[in-house]
Amino acid sequence: MSNLISRQALLLTISAVVWLMPTTMAAHPAAKPNVIVVLVDDMGWKDLSCQGSPLYETPHIDRLANAGVRFTNGYAACTVCSPTRAAMMTGAYPARLHITDWIAGHSRPFAKLNAPDWQLFLPLDTATVAERLKGAGYATAAIGKWHLGDEPYYPEHHGFDDNIGGYHRGQPPSYFAPYKIPTLTEGPDGEYLTDREADEAVRFITQHRDRPFFLYLPHYCVHTPIQAKKDVTAKYAAKTVTGLRVKNAAYAAMVESVDDAMGRILDTVDSLGIRDSTAIFFTSDNGGLFNVTDNAPLRAGKGSAYEGGVRVPFIVSWPGQTKAGTTSDVPAITMDVPATILELTGVGDAPNQALDGRSLAPVFAGKPLDRDALYWHYPHYHPGGATPYSAIRAGTWRLVHFYEDGRNELYDLATDSGEAHDLAAHQPARATELKQKLDTWLAAVGAQFPTPNPAYDPSKDRAKATGKQAR
Repeated sequence: MSNLISRQALLLTISAVVWLMPTTMAAHPAAKPNVIVVLVDDMGWKDLSCQGSPLYETPHIDRLANAGVRFTNGYAACTVCSPTRAAMMTGAYPARLHITDWIAGHSRPFAKLNAPDWQLFLPLDTATVAERLKGAGYATAAIGKWHLGDEPYYPEHHGFDDNIGGYHRGQPPSYFAPYKIPTLTEGPDGEYLTDREADEAVRFITQHRDRPFFLYLPHYCVHTPIQAKKDVTAKYAAKTVTGLRVKNAAYAAMVESVDDAMGRILDTVDSLGIRDSTAIFFTSDNGGLFNVTDNAPLRAGKGSAYEGGVRVPFIVSWPGQTKAGTTSDVPAITMDVPATILELTGVGDAPNQALDGRSLAPVFAGKPLDRDALYWHYPHYHPGGATPYSAIRAGTWRLVHFYEDGRNELYDLATDSGEAHDLAAHQPARATELKQKLDTWLAAVGAQFPTPNPAYDPSKDRAKATGKQAR
């Protein structure tokens, strides 16, 4: 009899524990959570309503931000696209990978400096986050822009089961079908590319709802050519907003299409009942295109050496990890996305391969991040205004070193987010300290440097800091 009573007591205790488990376990991610990474092309740091834009309407991305954490100091790994995309795939700084410009780059044959002999593709022996997750049983898909080399280096050779729309080019021939993208089956005439990407994303999510999946959605939007739906463009053309430095109605309509795609994704994971087991990252590959969008108060934009070229939206929603509706001023950068994924999925980083990113898990828990600086290295020229440079952000201080003349510029972002007041001459000790720190990092990652150009001819070299778009 006593044994029966003990057994009944044990069963009651187990029942109580099981009943309490959902409440307790809600604070932890699923063993193999789904992961979605949305990378927008050329979206500026203020191109969302939750980022302060009075023009763009982005209720669905705002909804994502309200479900997670929005980093107010989010950064891209480079001022142009391909290096950031390589960093997103590997967690390594572009300087370490020697992928330091958009592929295939911009030529200035008579400029003062020559670019180094940099890497024009993502090597196959470099492990990607997709390969790591696929090895752990994840279904993987890349839908949209790739721009990391020719066919032998396409997504299907870097750990993705499906490659839908990714190839060597950095912009679509057209945003309306026929697209003429060789890795994308044509849609009906007039179909919009961002809508098609959303369709493919929904199809992949639905197909793999019963197993862990990794969806990489690098939109072609909002890159040139600036092409948008006529009715949405007309809506923004009629919208009155005072104080804007620039207003481009078609660009605004492209932003709205990206937001619509996010709405489709959120609705899908909600309807399938997998939102609580799905982590979503949202960011951009570089800053907004100057004279197409308004990056103010940040200085310049894509292809420049300044904050406007690298400061971007950065949102993470990871149920059980992020606290809904929060913001963080901790600087976060592209490489932190794969680092966070590899840690929180339990997959771990690749052996014998550098991981420069930091997992953001401590930030989600309200703790400091073990990192004292962020770095950039762009040994190239760009029509957006950049001449070869390297930069460091440590705390609120940002130093930019220019290789043409060896000068340093120093800015305190806490009081001068627009980088209008160069303090290098007023704080030489600080400038020297940051430059030494930058030099140490450049050596550690094996950075390549520009060299004097024997064909340098100022009379033949046309300065191309015009804000024009490079692919």
